[in-house]
Amino acid sequence: MNPLGAAAVLLTGILLGALVVWMLMRRPAPEEPVTFEEPPPVVPDGVSEILSVLSASAVVVGPHDEVLEATRSARSLGLARGTRVGIPEVLDLVRAARRDGQTRLLDLELSRGPSDPVLYLSARVAALPDGLVVVLADDLTASHRIEATRRDFVANVSHELKTPIGAISLLAEAVEDAADDPDAVRRFAGRMGVESARLADLVSQIIDLSRLQADDPLAEPQVVDIDQVLHDAVDRCRVDAEQRGVTLTFGGAHGAKVLGNARQLSTAVGNLVENAVVYSDPGARVVVAAHTRAHSEDDDVEITVSDTGIGISSADAERIFERFYRVDYGRSRANGGTGLGLSIVKHIAASHGGKVGVWSQVGRGSTFTITVPAHLAEVRAADHEGLRARPEEDAVQQPVATRAAQNRAEGARS
Repeated sequence: MNPLGAAAVLLTGILLGALVVWMLMRRPAPEEPVTFEEPPPVVPDGVSEILSVLSASAVVVGPHDEVLEATRSARSLGLARGTRVGIPEVLDLVRAARRDGQTRLLDLELSRGPSDPVLYLSARVAALPDGLVVVLADDLTASHRIEATRRDFVANVSHELKTPIGAISLLAEAVEDAADDPDAVRRFAGRMGVESARLADLVSQIIDLSRLQADDPLAEPQVVDIDQVLHDAVDRCRVDAEQRGVTLTFGGAHGAKVLGNARQLSTAVGNLVENAVVYSDPGARVVVAAHTRAHSEDDDVEITVSDTGIGISSADAERIFERFYRVDYGRSRANGGTGLGLSIVKHIAASHGGKVGVWSQVGRGSTFTITVPAHLAEVRAADHEGLRARPEEDAVQQPVATRAAQNRAEGARS
């Protein structure tokens, strides 16, 4: 090829390359793909504020069954678990309400485990705009438990009342039949007096227990001097102890104080001392003591009543705090026991935020322990407001009536 032809070919290639580049640059850019994403569901204005002031547990569920909002109580009940409804029955109601827009009500009885108590819920489900559904649930577990306890209590009381009432009725007939036998009349009349006293004691303790259930000692608490509580409890049982040949002594530390109700705590300790005296043989010793156990947040006050009596078997120890349960039925009847004393102790301890426990061995004796939070922060605040009790050395010499009046005044000021 001659030089002129080679130059023509090279020029042609350059022109074609430039043309291709120009055409590529002129090619329109591809359009961006069009996407159709749904905006995330939004809880309507005002709904969150309304839910926050409701006493019921609340959950707002989105159009795809996702939990958009849930109160803390709803999560604690298991209504909401993460982003999903935690109870299948409630989820079924949510879907049904979303379909037809009808408000639904359902009472649920849920078993959360073999060792967990049954959960009773009353759930209301209503549809909102844009596929949202609101769930409101009331926890009825406490009311169901109270109702069951009331039924059991009424049944037990009816059974317990039949015994002394029936005995009095039979003894009255026996007195009538033995009208010509003065010795028999006196014997039957004496027995009627015993059964009447037992009936009166039973009715009195039933009234006390009912009053305790309606009285919250921490609603208007007072500074309670535990030393005085122990002395009142021992004084209540001192005569009976002397008649039985049982020695009552004090031990432990002094000066412990708690916030609560002095009368209730005296009743609880008095019931324990009375039981210790009744179930001890002549020559036995009963020790009443108090100790303070320090903790990081608050101190606990432990009140112990120890005896060297007949003791309690392990099987009975698991049930002694049940209402109307008696360890030794025959001995309880002989001493007028009703089976309510320890259940009253348990209720008083629980209402003060504490508990009661027992250690016992048959033939060696028993130790009952009431543990109550001291609420020292509140006591210090009360002290700053002028509620500080007298120093210990003055408290020992202070008359009981004066100290009781001071406690009432302190309670009124607190």
